[in-house]
Amino acid sequence: MQIPQPIKLAITMSLTIWLSACVNLPYYAQAVDGHFQVIHRAQPISKVIANPDTDPKLKHSLTKVIQLREFASRELKLPDNLSYTSYADLERPFVVWNVFAAPELSVQLKEWCFVQVGCVNYRGFFSQESAERYAAELKREGYDVHIGGIRAYSTLGWFNDPVLNTFIGYSEMDLARLIFHELAHQVLYVSDDTVFNESFATAVEHEGIKRWFNRTDSASAQIALTARQERETLFTGLILKYRKQLQELFQSDLNDTEKRAGKARIFDRLRKEFALLKAENNELGSYDRWFAQPLNNALLATVSIYTQLVPAFQSILKQHDQDMERFFDTVTKISKLPKDERNLILQKAAEDNPQWKIAEQ
Repeated sequence: MQIPQPIKLAITMSLTIWLSACVNLPYYAQAVDGHFQVIHRAQPISKVIANPDTDPKLKHSLTKVIQLREFASRELKLPDNLSYTSYADLERPFVVWNVFAAPELSVQLKEWCFVQVGCVNYRGFFSQESAERYAAELKREGYDVHIGGIRAYSTLGWFNDPVLNTFIGYSEMDLARLIFHELAHQVLYVSDDTVFNESFATAVEHEGIKRWFNRTDSASAQIALTARQERETLFTGLILKYRKQLQELFQSDLNDTEKRAGKARIFDRLRKEFALLKAENNELGSYDRWFAQPLNNALLATVSIYTQLVPAFQSILKQHDQDMERFFDTVTKISKLPKDERNLILQKAAEDNPQWKIAEQ
Protein backbone atom coordinates (compact mmCIF):
# COMPACT_ATOMS: atom_id res chain seq x y z
CA MET A 1 0.00 0.00 0.00
CA GLN A 2 1.48 3.35 -1.07
CA ILE A 3 0.97 6.16 1.46
CA PRO A 4 0.59 9.50 -0.38
CA GLN A 5 3.26 11.96 0.75
CA PRO A 6 0.78 14.68 1.90
CA ILE A 7 -1.08 12.13 4.05
CA LYS A 8 2.19 10.77 5.41
CA LEU A 9 3.28 14.32 6.29
CA ALA A 10 -0.04 15.06 7.98
CA ILE A 11 0.22 11.92 10.08
CA THR A 12 3.81 12.69 10.96
CA MET A 13 2.99 16.24 12.01
CA SER A 14 -0.06 15.21 14.03
CA LEU A 15 1.83 12.54 15.93
CA THR A 16 4.77 14.86 16.43
CA ILE A 17 2.49 17.40 18.13
CA TRP A 18 1.48 14.68 20.60
CA LEU A 19 5.08 13.75 21.29
CA SER A 20 6.84 17.09 20.90
CA ALA A 21 7.67 17.34 24.60
CA CYS A 22 9.73 14.16 24.47
CA VAL A 23 11.04 13.45 20.98
CA ASN A 24 12.66 15.68 18.38
CA LEU A 25 11.11 15.84 14.94
CA PRO A 26 13.93 14.11 12.99
CA TYR A 27 13.84 11.09 15.30
CA TYR A 28 10.08 10.70 15.18
CA ALA A 29 9.99 11.33 11.43
CA GLN A 30 12.40 8.42 10.84
CA ALA A 31 10.18 6.18 12.95
CA VAL A 32 7.02 7.07 11.03
CA ASP A 33 8.75 6.85 7.64
CA GLY A 34 10.42 3.57 8.57
CA HIS A 35 7.13 1.97 9.56
CA PHE A 36 5.37 3.18 6.41
CA GLN A 37 8.15 1.61 4.36
CA VAL A 38 7.43 -1.71 6.07
CA ILE A 39 3.71 -1.38 5.34
CA HIS A 40 4.40 -0.41 1.73
CA ARG A 41 6.28 -3.66 1.13
CA ALA A 42 3.58 -5.88 2.63
CA GLN A 43 1.34 -8.03 0.46
CA PRO A 44 -1.24 -10.69 1.42
CA ILE A 45 0.27 -14.04 2.32
CA SER A 46 -2.28 -15.75 0.07
CA LYS A 47 -0.94 -13.75 -2.87
CA VAL A 48 2.67 -14.65 -2.07
CA ILE A 49 1.83 -18.35 -1.77
CA ALA A 50 -0.15 -18.28 -5.04
CA ASN A 51 2.77 -16.73 -6.93
CA PRO A 52 4.50 -19.56 -8.88
CA ASP A 53 7.81 -17.72 -8.58
CA THR A 54 7.79 -17.77 -4.78
CA ASP A 55 10.49 -19.94 -3.22
CA PRO A 56 8.98 -23.26 -2.00
CA LYS A 57 10.64 -22.85 1.41
CA LEU A 58 8.99 -19.45 1.82
CA LYS A 59 5.63 -20.91 0.79
CA HIS A 60 6.02 -23.65 3.38
CA SER A 61 6.90 -21.17 6.13
CA LEU A 62 4.03 -18.84 5.26
CA THR A 63 1.61 -21.76 5.25
CA LYS A 64 2.84 -22.56 8.76
CA VAL A 65 2.22 -18.92 9.75
CA ILE A 66 -1.40 -19.23 8.60
CA GLN A 67 -1.82 -22.24 10.87
CA LEU A 68 -0.12 -20.51 13.80
CA ARG A 69 -2.21 -17.39 13.31
CA GLU A 70 -5.46 -19.34 13.39
CA PHE A 71 -4.28 -21.32 16.42
CA ALA A 72 -3.37 -18.13 18.28
CA SER A 73 -6.88 -16.74 17.99
CA ARG A 74 -8.71 -20.01 18.57
CA GLU A 75 -6.68 -21.59 21.37
CA LEU A 76 -4.92 -18.65 23.02
CA LYS A 77 -7.71 -16.09 22.58
CA LEU A 78 -5.26 -13.66 21.03
CA PRO A 79 -6.63 -10.91 18.74
CA ASP A 80 -8.32 -12.15 15.58
CA ASN A 81 -7.33 -9.44 13.14
CA LEU A 82 -5.21 -8.91 10.03
CA SER A 83 -1.86 -8.89 11.81
CA TYR A 84 0.49 -11.56 10.39
CA THR A 85 -1.71 -12.18 7.37
CA SER A 86 0.62 -10.27 5.03
CA TYR A 87 4.31 -10.62 4.20
CA ALA A 88 7.05 -8.03 3.61
CA ASP A 89 10.62 -8.58 2.46
CA LEU A 90 12.69 -5.70 3.84
CA GLU A 91 15.91 -6.97 2.26
CA ARG A 92 17.79 -6.56 5.55
CA PRO A 93 18.34 -8.83 8.59
CA PHE A 94 16.54 -6.67 11.17
CA VAL A 95 13.51 -4.41 11.05
CA VAL A 96 14.80 -2.01 13.71
CA TRP A 97 17.82 -1.56 15.95
CA ASN A 98 17.10 -0.78 19.60
CA VAL A 99 19.53 1.18 21.73
CA PHE A 100 19.64 0.29 25.43
CA ALA A 101 21.62 2.32 27.95
CA ALA A 102 22.37 2.16 31.67
CA PRO A 103 24.58 4.36 33.85
CA GLU A 104 28.09 3.01 34.38
CA LEU A 105 27.35 2.23 38.03
CA SER A 106 23.67 1.25 37.89
CA VAL A 107 21.63 -1.70 36.62
CA GLN A 108 18.62 0.50 35.82
CA LEU A 109 18.03 1.08 32.12
CA LYS A 110 17.58 4.61 30.85
CA GLU A 111 14.01 5.47 29.87
CA TRP A 112 12.69 7.45 26.92
CA CYS A 113 9.18 8.85 27.32
CA PHE A 114 6.42 9.37 24.77
CA VAL A 115 3.13 11.09 25.52
CA GLN A 116 0.83 8.46 24.03
CA VAL A 117 2.69 5.24 24.90
CA GLY A 118 4.52 6.23 28.07
CA CYS A 119 8.14 5.44 28.91
CA VAL A 120 10.14 2.55 27.49
CA ASN A 121 13.64 1.24 28.19
CA TYR A 122 14.99 1.53 24.66
CA ARG A 123 15.04 3.82 21.65
CA GLY A 124 14.45 2.25 18.26
CA PHE A 125 15.85 3.18 14.86
CA PHE A 126 15.01 1.87 11.39
CA SER A 127 18.63 2.52 10.40
CA GLN A 128 21.55 0.67 11.95
CA GLU A 129 23.80 3.63 11.21
CA SER A 130 21.47 5.98 13.11
CA ALA A 131 21.33 3.58 16.07
CA GLU A 132 25.11 3.34 16.20
CA ARG A 133 25.48 7.11 15.96
CA TYR A 134 23.07 7.64 18.85
CA ALA A 135 24.72 4.89 20.89
CA ALA A 136 28.08 6.62 20.43
CA GLU A 137 26.57 9.83 21.85
CA LEU A 138 25.38 7.95 24.93
CA LYS A 139 28.78 6.31 25.40
CA ARG A 140 30.40 9.74 25.36
CA GLU A 141 28.00 10.72 28.14
CA GLY A 142 29.30 7.80 30.22
CA TYR A 143 26.55 5.23 29.71
CA ASP A 144 26.97 1.50 29.26
CA VAL A 145 25.29 0.91 25.88
CA HIS A 146 23.97 -2.08 23.95
CA ILE A 147 22.53 -2.12 20.42
CA GLY A 148 20.16 -4.98 19.69
CA GLY A 149 19.00 -5.90 16.19
CA ILE A 150 15.25 -6.55 16.42
CA ARG A 151 13.52 -8.92 14.00
CA ALA A 152 9.91 -7.95 14.86
CA TYR A 153 7.95 -5.34 16.73
CA SER A 154 4.32 -4.74 17.61
CA THR A 155 2.31 -1.63 16.77
CA LEU A 156 -0.07 -2.64 19.61
CA GLY A 157 -2.96 -3.09 17.19
CA TRP A 158 -2.71 0.35 15.58
CA PHE A 159 -1.61 -1.27 12.31
CA ASN A 160 -1.80 -4.76 10.82
CA ASP A 161 1.69 -6.04 11.57
CA PRO A 162 3.11 -8.11 8.70
CA VAL A 163 5.25 -11.22 8.73
CA LEU A 164 8.79 -10.15 7.84
CA ASN A 165 11.73 -11.75 6.06
CA THR A 166 13.72 -10.95 9.20
CA PHE A 167 12.13 -13.87 11.04
CA ILE A 168 10.35 -16.04 8.46
CA GLY A 169 13.40 -18.32 8.36
CA TYR A 170 13.00 -19.21 12.04
CA SER A 171 12.37 -22.77 13.16
CA GLU A 172 8.72 -23.66 13.75
CA MET A 173 9.26 -23.27 17.50
CA ASP A 174 10.77 -19.81 17.26
CA LEU A 175 8.28 -18.65 14.64
CA ALA A 176 5.41 -19.67 16.90
CA ARG A 177 6.95 -17.99 19.92
CA LEU A 178 7.46 -14.73 18.10
CA ILE A 179 3.92 -14.55 16.73
CA PHE A 180 2.35 -15.42 20.08
CA HIS A 181 4.59 -12.88 21.85
CA GLU A 182 3.85 -10.00 19.51
CA LEU A 183 0.11 -10.67 19.46
CA ALA A 184 0.11 -10.66 23.27
CA HIS A 185 1.23 -7.02 23.15
CA GLN A 186 -2.03 -6.28 21.35
CA VAL A 187 -3.99 -7.75 24.26
CA LEU A 188 -2.44 -5.56 26.93
CA TYR A 189 0.05 -2.72 27.08
CA VAL A 190 0.84 -0.71 30.22
CA SER A 191 2.41 2.71 29.87
CA ASP A 192 5.74 3.23 31.64
CA ASP A 193 6.31 -0.46 32.46
CA THR A 194 8.45 -2.30 29.92
CA VAL A 195 9.17 -5.19 32.32
CA PHE A 196 5.44 -5.80 32.89
CA ASN A 197 4.67 -5.71 29.16
CA GLU A 198 7.53 -7.95 28.02
CA SER A 199 7.18 -10.45 30.88
CA PHE A 200 3.45 -10.76 30.18
CA ALA A 201 4.06 -11.37 26.48
CA THR A 202 6.80 -13.88 27.28
CA ALA A 203 4.47 -15.79 29.61
CA VAL A 204 1.82 -15.94 26.85
CA GLU A 205 4.49 -17.05 24.38
CA HIS A 206 5.58 -19.89 26.67
CA GLU A 207 2.01 -21.10 27.18
CA GLY A 208 1.31 -20.86 23.49
CA ILE A 209 4.28 -22.88 22.33
CA LYS A 210 3.53 -25.57 24.92
CA ARG A 211 -0.04 -25.89 23.63
CA TRP A 212 1.09 -25.78 20.00
CA PHE A 213 3.32 -28.80 20.41
CA ASN A 214 0.91 -30.62 22.74
CA ARG A 215 -1.62 -30.69 19.92
CA THR A 216 0.76 -32.69 17.73
CA ASP A 217 1.73 -35.27 20.36
CA SER A 218 5.19 -35.15 18.85
CA ALA A 219 7.69 -36.73 21.24
CA SER A 220 10.65 -35.12 19.47
CA ALA A 221 9.01 -31.68 19.61
CA GLN A 222 8.28 -32.06 23.31
CA ILE A 223 11.86 -33.11 24.00
CA ALA A 224 13.19 -30.13 22.05
CA LEU A 225 10.83 -27.75 23.85
CA THR A 226 11.78 -29.09 27.28
CA ALA A 227 15.50 -28.83 26.47
CA ARG A 228 15.01 -25.27 25.20
CA GLN A 229 13.16 -24.22 28.36
CA GLU A 230 15.82 -25.79 30.58
CA ARG A 231 18.56 -23.88 28.74
CA GLU A 232 16.63 -20.62 29.06
CA THR A 233 16.07 -21.20 32.77
CA LEU A 234 19.79 -21.80 33.34
CA PHE A 235 20.82 -18.79 31.29
CA THR A 236 18.26 -16.44 32.82
CA GLY A 237 19.05 -17.57 36.35
CA LEU A 238 22.75 -17.03 35.72
CA ILE A 239 22.27 -13.50 34.38
CA LEU A 240 19.88 -12.45 37.14
CA LYS A 241 22.28 -13.82 39.76
CA TYR A 242 25.12 -11.61 38.54
CA ARG A 243 22.87 -8.64 37.90
CA LYS A 244 21.88 -8.83 41.57
CA GLN A 245 25.55 -8.86 42.54
CA LEU A 246 26.09 -5.75 40.45
CA GLN A 247 23.14 -4.03 42.08
CA GLU A 248 24.48 -4.81 45.56
CA LEU A 249 27.90 -3.52 44.53
CA PHE A 250 26.55 -0.26 43.11
CA GLN A 251 24.44 0.35 46.23
CA SER A 252 27.39 -0.25 48.56
CA ASP A 253 29.48 2.41 50.31
CA LEU A 254 32.53 1.74 48.14
CA ASN A 255 33.93 4.62 46.12
CA ASP A 256 33.51 4.72 42.34
CA THR A 257 37.00 3.40 41.64
CA GLU A 258 36.38 0.38 43.84
CA LYS A 259 32.97 -0.17 42.25
CA ARG A 260 34.48 -0.16 38.77
CA ALA A 261 37.05 -2.77 39.84
CA GLY A 262 34.32 -4.85 41.47
CA LYS A 263 32.18 -4.59 38.34
CA ALA A 264 35.02 -5.99 36.22
CA ARG A 265 35.49 -8.89 38.63
CA ILE A 266 31.76 -9.72 38.54
CA PHE A 267 31.72 -9.85 34.75
CA ASP A 268 34.83 -12.04 34.83
CA ARG A 269 33.16 -14.47 37.25
CA LEU A 270 30.03 -14.50 35.07
CA ARG A 271 32.02 -15.60 32.03
CA LYS A 272 33.85 -18.27 34.03
CA GLU A 273 30.65 -19.70 35.51
CA PHE A 274 29.06 -19.81 32.07
CA ALA A 275 32.06 -21.74 30.79
CA LEU A 276 31.66 -24.26 33.61
CA LEU A 277 27.95 -24.66 32.94
CA LYS A 278 28.59 -25.14 29.23
CA ALA A 279 31.15 -27.85 30.01
CA GLU A 280 28.36 -29.74 31.79
CA ASN A 281 25.72 -28.97 29.15
CA ASN A 282 27.13 -28.31 25.68
CA GLU A 283 23.72 -27.18 24.44
CA LEU A 284 24.37 -23.94 26.32
CA GLY A 285 26.74 -23.18 23.46
CA SER A 286 23.69 -21.57 21.84
CA TYR A 287 24.48 -18.58 24.11
CA ASP A 288 28.07 -18.24 22.91
CA ARG A 289 27.09 -15.38 20.63
CA TRP A 290 25.49 -13.54 23.54
CA PHE A 291 28.65 -13.90 25.64
CA ALA A 292 30.79 -12.81 22.69
CA GLN A 293 29.37 -9.31 23.13
CA PRO A 294 30.96 -6.77 25.49
CA LEU A 295 29.36 -7.40 28.88
CA ASN A 296 27.93 -4.29 30.47
CA ASN A 297 25.02 -3.13 32.62
CA ALA A 298 22.77 -2.43 29.63
CA LEU A 299 23.21 -5.89 28.11
CA LEU A 300 22.42 -7.69 31.37
CA ALA A 301 19.37 -5.51 31.97
CA THR A 302 17.84 -6.49 28.63
CA VAL A 303 17.54 -10.08 29.88
CA SER A 304 15.60 -9.08 32.99
CA ILE A 305 13.12 -7.03 30.92
CA TYR A 306 11.74 -10.16 29.25
CA THR A 307 11.84 -12.59 32.17
CA GLN A 308 11.65 -10.83 35.53
CA LEU A 309 7.87 -11.20 36.06
CA VAL A 310 7.25 -14.35 34.02
CA PRO A 311 6.88 -16.62 37.11
CA ALA A 312 4.17 -14.31 38.46
CA PHE A 313 2.14 -14.42 35.26
CA GLN A 314 2.58 -18.18 34.98
CA SER A 315 1.31 -18.58 38.54
CA ILE A 316 -1.78 -16.48 37.79
CA LEU A 317 -2.48 -18.54 34.67
CA LYS A 318 -2.14 -21.74 36.68
CA GLN A 319 -4.55 -20.43 39.33
CA HIS A 320 -7.04 -19.86 36.50
CA ASP A 321 -6.72 -23.46 35.27
CA GLN A 322 -4.86 -22.26 32.14
CA ASP A 323 -8.00 -20.43 30.98
CA MET A 324 -6.64 -17.66 28.76
CA GLU A 325 -9.72 -15.43 28.84
CA ARG A 326 -9.87 -15.44 32.64
CA PHE A 327 -6.11 -14.92 32.76
CA PHE A 328 -6.29 -11.90 30.44
CA ASP A 329 -9.16 -10.46 32.46
CA THR A 330 -7.29 -10.72 35.76
CA VAL A 331 -4.02 -9.39 34.37
CA THR A 332 -5.90 -6.46 32.86
CA LYS A 333 -7.33 -5.65 36.31
CA ILE A 334 -3.87 -5.86 37.83
CA SER A 335 -2.48 -3.60 35.12
CA LYS A 336 -4.82 -0.80 36.18
CA LEU A 337 -3.38 -0.68 39.70
CA PRO A 338 -0.66 1.81 40.66
CA LYS A 339 2.75 0.42 39.72
CA ASP A 340 3.90 -0.27 43.29
CA GLU A 341 0.64 -2.03 44.09
CA ARG A 342 0.64 -4.21 40.99
CA ASN A 343 4.30 -5.15 41.56
CA LEU A 344 3.40 -6.28 45.08
CA ILE A 345 0.52 -8.35 43.70
CA LEU A 346 2.82 -9.94 41.12
CA GLN A 347 5.46 -10.66 43.75
CA LYS A 348 2.86 -12.50 45.83
CA ALA A 349 1.65 -14.38 42.78
CA ALA A 350 5.20 -15.52 41.99
CA GLU A 351 5.46 -16.82 45.56
CA ASP A 352 2.09 -18.62 45.23
CA ASN A 353 0.75 -16.35 47.96
CA PRO A 354 -3.07 -16.48 47.71
CA GLN A 355 -3.31 -12.81 48.68
CA TRP A 356 -2.54 -11.84 45.08
CA LYS A 357 -6.19 -12.62 44.36
CA ILE A 358 -7.11 -9.28 45.92
CA ALA A 359 -6.76 -7.95 42.38
CA GLU A 360 -9.88 -9.85 41.37
CA GLN A 361 -12.14 -8.25 43.94
